[in-house]
Amino acid sequence: MAGGGGEGNTWIYVLVGGLVAVGAAFGLEVSGSGELLDGWLVGGLQATGGLMVVFGSCESMIKCVEGIGERLNWNPFVAGTMAGLASNLPEIVMLGFVLAAEPRVGFIVTALTLHVGALAFGLYSGLLPRDATGHARLPEPLVKLSTDLFAAAAGAFLSTGLLMVLMNVFDAGDHRGEALGIMDLYVLGGLLLLVEIVAVRRLVRRFAGDSGEEREDQVEKDESGPSVGVIVTYGVVGILTSVVGGHAVGEFADKLVGSLTAAGYSEMVGALILSIFAAAGAFAMIITAHAKGLHDIALASASGQINQVPFVVLPFTLILIAVFAQTGVIPMMDHGGVLPIDLETTSVVLLAFPTMLILWKAVQDDGKVNWVETASMVAVFALIVYFLARHG
Repeated sequence: MAGGGGEGNTWIYVLVGGLVAVGAAFGLEVSGSGELLDGWLVGGLQATGGLMVVFGSCESMIKCVEGIGERLNWNPFVAGTMAGLASNLPEIVMLGFVLAAEPRVGFIVTALTLHVGALAFGLYSGLLPRDATGHARLPEPLVKLSTDLFAAAAGAFLSTGLLMVLMNVFDAGDHRGEALGIMDLYVLGGLLLLVEIVAVRRLVRRFAGDSGEEREDQVEKDESGPSVGVIVTYGVVGILTSVVGGHAVGEFADKLVGSLTAAGYSEMVGALILSIFAAAGAFAMIITAHAKGLHDIALASASGQINQVPFVVLPFTLILIAVFAQTGVIPMMDHGGVLPIDLETTSVVLLAFPTMLILWKAVQDDGKVNWVETASMVAVFALIVYFLARHG
């Protein structure tokens, strides 16, 4: 199995350097020097250090999943998908801090992460190795399983978005069309998470073994794999540091969004920037894997950044909002609702439908991506992101 983690110890130095920067930012705040340079010194340390820690935590989680994959004989795409699942941890941690303060903004950021991830997938498809006809062949699990998830997500976004519009127009439901309630969020989040559980189980059972095809990005592997202790150590380091990095990046992003709002920029612009920071772990994994020629790992991370948002990150976001409302961490609205139904929350949901539809068509038809499909994806996804930022 080709692993997604970096070779050597560079990632350890990056992780330690990031922890030092985050610690320095914390020290400045505790000492009362947090407002130096209008707070941007601390913010810069939080952003730089936080992203370094996120990168290091992702490398550690990749090595953990890589070790599990070697012991279980997973192929590169499955290993990359599982590593991509692990890379969601920093994003969920960061979103947790945002949701506790601004649940509506946190929801918008989560949905925008899908659009940003789709654009990244479209761009990355242009970097894949192509045959003489200009087609890039896609791994079988992406064609046969991820397309099912794209279709399911499209249906979920369209039905939920239309329901939100109808509820708001006709003042319908227990909350008079003002918002989705606690039970709505639990049910929606639980059902979406169920789809991911079934998909991961099917991925491992059906596609985990080597396909027998000659792949340029496969390398010889040590059949024994790393020890259980080493795997557990990587996992624990990845989890703990993801909390530190996610919190630091979240703190910086909150300051940045506040500054942009004060400067007159729209709420969507700030949320878009937050979504880019939230997806930093996945982007780091894509770049790292591609730089090593591990195209299946990189592609699994790119596609996972799309289908894991509606079925992993979004469900956790919805459930966290419901839990925070139920426990009094965040206030409920006048008619008992939790997640407001307005232009911003509705548009990020409804506009996810064409995104998932185009992805489904581009991948499902022949299991390959041609240059027209690549150009179409980039153009449409960029257009949606622009419309959301400009007019959302």
